[in-house]
Amino acid sequence: MAGNEHVATAAAILPLVGGAANVTSVTHCMTRLRLGLADRSRVDDAALRALPAVLGVVEDGDSYQIVLGPGKVARVTPEFARLVDESADTAPVADAVTGAATGVARSDNGAASTADALASRGAEIRAERRSRNRTPLKLFLRRIADIFVPLIPALIGCGIIAGLGGLLVNLGWAGGLTSALTAVSSGFMALIAVFVGYNTAKEFGGTPVLGGAVAAIIVFPGVAKVEVFGTPLVPGQGGVLGALGAAALAAYVERWCRRRVPEAVDVLVTPTLTVLVSGLVTLYGLMYVAGEVAEGIGTAADWLLTHTGAFAGFVLGGLFLPLVMLGLHQALIPIHTTLIESQGYTVLLPVLAMAGAGQVGCAIAVALRLKRNTSLRKTVRSALPAGVLGVGEPLIYGVSLPLGRPFITACVGGAAGGGLVGLFSMLGTKVGATAIGPSGWALFPLLAGNRGLGTTAAVYGLGLLAGYGVGFAATYLFGFDSATLRELNADTLPASASAPAAAPAATGIAEPSPAQPSEP
Repeated sequence: MAGNEHVATAAAILPLVGGAANVTSVTHCMTRLRLGLADRSRVDDAALRALPAVLGVVEDGDSYQIVLGPGKVARVTPEFARLVDESADTAPVADAVTGAATGVARSDNGAASTADALASRGAEIRAERRSRNRTPLKLFLRRIADIFVPLIPALIGCGIIAGLGGLLVNLGWAGGLTSALTAVSSGFMALIAVFVGYNTAKEFGGTPVLGGAVAAIIVFPGVAKVEVFGTPLVPGQGGVLGALGAAALAAYVERWCRRRVPEAVDVLVTPTLTVLVSGLVTLYGLMYVAGEVAEGIGTAADWLLTHTGAFAGFVLGGLFLPLVMLGLHQALIPIHTTLIESQGYTVLLPVLAMAGAGQVGCAIAVALRLKRNTSLRKTVRSALPAGVLGVGEPLIYGVSLPLGRPFITACVGGAAGGGLVGLFSMLGTKVGATAIGPSGWALFPLLAGNRGLGTTAAVYGLGLLAGYGVGFAATYLFGFDSATLRELNADTLPASASAPAAAPAATGIAEPSPAQPSEP
């Protein structure tokens, strides 16, 4: 049955994005089906948002993204890709699957319901933000995110296996199995530089395998025989940052060669020069510089949470949602990956995840304060489970951001949770995550730190409760002025209306996360 559901979802989506002929590429990340489209105008946004399986839609640069949620997106994507490959321009499936109507819910007098009005406002805000996001810096950061996002599933899988192995070691169980689990979980991390190099070259217009070849130099054991500034290099020195720089350089060198090398010898000369020039620069410059930067990032993160933990957590937890709005959160992805590579976990992600907790508390308060607003309460009910698991798009753009003040009170909740987790770091209990992507309750299997798993999970759980509680209290007490409360606290959706519950929440936000950090 579940398989049929995923086929039906893919079949419902395909005609609404213009059919197979309009789809130029199909990929997915943690929560989103990412499509390349030939003609954006052929997409029926309203109908897509009306599908119960769709939590939101996002247009980010050249990528059209449909938010389906963790787990579901990985099952729907191959079915969707199969339909595209078969050029199956399928008609919409039956109302029982799609949720019947594609129009917005209307009240008796024909006016759009409050939830739909808020969803429209959320879409306007998203469009305004997207138009401002076309700056060179933000386009560069989006490219960086596109390099690391495809690696997140492997990071999560290996992180959970590493956590399971650590738990078995602590319990003294299955001693023979723990070594095997360590090998399984560590293999990817040992070679992550190669994958980063491959994706970087692809993103910057080079041949992916050449980017991977140059990045592989960083993890090659033989680099220990190479001295730079009188000091032997260390295999893995520079990590993902070095791989990023090496592969970007390789893409530049390759493009330079393609323009100048005669076609008759291009197949021999261009790959050779690309690997040789980029490889030597990597050995005698990039590895050393990237290694110093990576060490500095780890030292700075440790110092920040050890000496200013409560304040740093308060600021990071409170500002993460605005950072997402500005598209600046993407700069954190290589920092998370560097910390995981060097220390085994990132101490920043659990702090940033508290922004999602504040968002959940805020949404619950909105539902309670607006008891008579049936449409908006439907939005909260449909989006809240995803919010608890760390998928924040429906709540952000369907509830808090369009309302205005509740978005601020949600940030206050995130600041409270982040401050509490940061306080424990000051007291000597670090809470980290072995992978980036999930947040909320979905982050528990990936938790790690310098204490036992129970202590780490307890601190993280307390942070979530603080985020929920403060986000709820701040929104309930200060989220609405009296005029707004009177205006919104009305039954705008009659009991007979049959619009799908997920439709009002179907708006989105540009990614990474999870968060990644980008999906609190």
